[in-house]
Amino acid sequence: MAPPIPHLAVRGSEGTFLLHGPPNCEENTSFQRDALQSRFFTFSSDGSLFGWCNGDKVNVVKASNGTLVKSFDLPKATMLEFSPQNKVLATWKQYTKTQDNPQGDANLQLWDLQTGECIKAFYQKKAQGWCPSWADDESIAVRCVNNELHFFENNNFEKITNKLHLQKVSEFALSPGNQPSKVSVYVPGSKGAPSFVRLYQYPNFSGPSSALANKSFFKADRVNMLWNKKASAVLVTASTEVDKTGASYYGEQTLHYLSTNGESAVVQLPKNGPIYDVCWNPNSSEFCVVYGFMPAKVTVFNLKCEPVFDFGTGPRNAAFYSPQGHILVLAGFGNLRGQMEVWDVKKYKQVSKPQAADTTFFSWCPDGEHIVTATCSPRLRVSNGYKVWHYTGTVLYKQDTPADKELWQVLWQPFPAGTFPEKGVKYQAAPSELGSTEAKPAQVYRPPALRNKPETSSYKLHEEEPPQNMKPGAEKPMSKTALRNQKKREAKKAGKQETKADETKAEETKAPTVPESTSASNVSATSGDPETDKKIKNLKKKIRAIEELKEQQAAGKQMQKNQLEKMQKEAQLLKELEELELGL
Repeated sequence: MAPPIPHLAVRGSEGTFLLHGPPNCEENTSFQRDALQSRFFTFSSDGSLFGWCNGDKVNVVKASNGTLVKSFDLPKATMLEFSPQNKVLATWKQYTKTQDNPQGDANLQLWDLQTGECIKAFYQKKAQGWCPSWADDESIAVRCVNNELHFFENNNFEKITNKLHLQKVSEFALSPGNQPSKVSVYVPGSKGAPSFVRLYQYPNFSGPSSALANKSFFKADRVNMLWNKKASAVLVTASTEVDKTGASYYGEQTLHYLSTNGESAVVQLPKNGPIYDVCWNPNSSEFCVVYGFMPAKVTVFNLKCEPVFDFGTGPRNAAFYSPQGHILVLAGFGNLRGQMEVWDVKKYKQVSKPQAADTTFFSWCPDGEHIVTATCSPRLRVSNGYKVWHYTGTVLYKQDTPADKELWQVLWQPFPAGTFPEKGVKYQAAPSELGSTEAKPAQVYRPPALRNKPETSSYKLHEEEPPQNMKPGAEKPMSKTALRNQKKREAKKAGKQETKADETKAEETKAPTVPESTSASNVSATSGDPETDKKIKNLKKKIRAIEELKEQQAAGKQMQKNQLEKMQKEAQLLKELEELELGL
């Protein structure tokens, strides 16, 4: 049976519609385009349902044929989310209160998708973290309320089954997968005490040894916690708003690793600077970090936080693994030029290097072969549009939004794990009428005085570091200092070769002035008398200095009086040297 073709949902000022994925990339006529300007849309986690809010109603349809499942009269709804088993629909609207109603209305509502009835309504003032987190089997759901976590079981939101209360829980992340569920919690530091992240297994929250792992750290105004797919470890990116050293506008970031077996560590990053992106490989055995002042470094680490492969330096600030984990895309979006590097993860070999300028959104298609890049408002209000690519760098479909219209969001339809098996990586570009956008190597500006000379590292703006295999047994990479010293040696060697070439050219245009007996001054003979050897060495040194002065004079340099006097003594010095050497 052939695998299904994912849809691509598109939302903009022209309305909301579904597009068939590659190879056709045509609008799905079974879904009736909504001409109203939608505020938000999403698919269910298995991709079977599609929901959107358009300022009038919240509609839920079957993604396969566009059949209406439920419609809710919620004109003020701005966000919605499906539970993992599609039993509950969560909707959120802006919290408001009036003089007549100082308490305000509950703005987070949970709806039964079978009956269409409201199960429960909560007060949720902040948009951040508005939606409850469910386990994949919906056995538990979690909300953060007044610095404590409330747990509900089997979608019964009338009764709080369990609570996790620490000093001041500000953020949490529920692990993916089924039971036993785990939760990571973050408590910010106060009064000189450090911040900390702890891992718990539901429902074991009591007792001093109930935590699976604990990691405390300073310098953290906020954190981002990222579980791997197997729920065996979590990566914590801790950030501060201000870098007190003044090294960065973006504050300071540190990366921490916690495992459910109790291990924890700080991930040591070889280059200073911001941490732009962190992502897990879907195989849960390694993770990728983009970090350091531009040009940024990218390194893959294993579960021991040891580097496995270093991609060197380049203009990147994001990393994206394919759903199957066999391809990695490194990209430089935002204030960078949109350069993408596509890598084969198993061989660590580069597949293609396309460029998508002005990109504000990137996403892998569930099939692991196609990607979408988009330029969306309000991040950029000009040149809106989206492209569907093959990972070999070929553009398969391109849609430019008219100048008077805007594109707000594009989204791939998800599918259950295992729907699309992993395929072998291709290196030959896929055929397409639109062709490829392979980035041409930019020529570095060089001043006119350096254009006919060999290129050395001293002319470069940045030190470029090549990709290096960091696995045990592989050739050990050079340190930053060793790399810098090697480049200095290469530059010095190139400079010597250049000087030698100039000297050879000058020698061809003038007669030799040094006698044959003294020309091979590098060949030394010893008299057995240290004093005589010392005199010979000094005389040769003076003669070499005179030769250099004569070359400078021939090149047009104005000589000083003392230099002219030194040059007049050449014959005398040569005679003394000859006498000393004849006496050997």
